[in-house]
Amino acid sequence: MVLIQPTYFSPIIQYLAISKSNGIVFEVEDNYQKQTYRNRCYVYTSNGKHLLNVPIQHLKGIKQKTKDIKIDYKDDWNKLHLKTLKTAYNSSPFFEFYIDDLSPIFEKKYTFLLDLNLKCHEIIMDALQIELSTLITSAYIKNSDLKDFRSLAIAKGQKEYKLTRYIQVFEQHHGFISNLSILDLLFMEGPNALNYLENQNITF
Repeated sequence: MVLIQPTYFSPIIQYLAISKSNGIVFEVEDNYQKQTYRNRCYVYTSNGKHLLNVPIQHLKGIKQKTKDIKIDYKDDWNKLHLKTLKTAYNSSPFFEFYIDDLSPIFEKKYTFLLDLNLKCHEIIMDALQIELSTLITSAYIKNSDLKDFRSLAIAKGQKEYKLTRYIQVFEQHHGFISNLSILDLLFMEGPNALNYLENQNITF
């Protein structure tokens, strides 16, 4: 089983780890950290690698657990994210195949970031057709016999994973961009996405 952070439309590398596991344990009892994929993902637009960020409600000087972080909706980020995905991927081979399942995520206002991320994960797992037992921690895990992939949630200064190329919408303008959000892989590869993940030879 793998120990991972619940993140927002996780980078491909996280689902690569999941695809090679027998089960998932989500760490939710840790202290929330900035500069992570907990509230962001990267997609491919006509301008290249593009950040989609979920604004959160900050409490100054107070440490909060990941599970207690609340989302800030004052700027309608959810509508912007959906619009960006439609603009970026409407010409991709499998956009129409998945967008109807994804759209409700951006129409519902989740109070907690954790609930949003778990729903994103649920939809992605269904799209990838992966069925694994999933647990959520009740206490922070310091040391474990599980394969610890919590570091994959770190966005800033993260190790660069060289994944096998697949065709991307704007590749002719900006080249192949590795390890974007799992959404990029799904929109481009569709049902073949799981096969792509399982065939990667990555050393973590």
